[in-house]
Amino acid sequence: MTAATELVHTSQGRSAIEAMVQEYLTFTLGEEEYGVDILKVQEIRGYDTITRMPDAPDFIKGVINLRGTIVPVVDMRIKFKLGKVVYDEFTVMIILNLGRRVVGMVVDGVSDVMQLNPDQIRPAPEFGGGVNTKYITGLGALEQRMLILVDIEKLMSATDMQLMDVQAQALQ
Repeated sequence: MTAATELVHTSQGRSAIEAMVQEYLTFTLGEEEYGVDILKVQEIRGYDTITRMPDAPDFIKGVINLRGTIVPVVDMRIKFKLGKVVYDEFTVMIILNLGRRVVGMVVDGVSDVMQLNPDQIRPAPEFGGGVNTKYITGLGALEQRMLILVDIEKLMSATDMQLMDVQAQALQ
């Protein structure tokens, strides 16, 4: 194999790997870092006034009016049962565009955008009946950090959330 042929094969191999790289917006909840597919993120906003809805579950904080669109807002710390919720200057809302639905998600803070190769993503561990991992697509391994990767569409369409139409999700 000539050096030129080897270079072509190497560059083709790299482009195939680069095509498989996924980008995740990372955010914190307590001491843990989570990631969602960056393509689902519409915008990031500071925590703002939310209108409470009567008889909504605790983790559904209410709704906001986002440029004429009424957006339901979920507090992820409450949803994941991560202890006391404190709203401060770092608390943000991630606005997600999930098919035909816009949903807000309150998190403790946003870290950055990370690129992960397939070899950096480990499968979610099995815990049996004690821990629900059906919304976790995997764990991103980055040096000494672990990033919990969340399938946000599956989470938002869960029966207790019902923030996405399951049929609309199936059409995507």
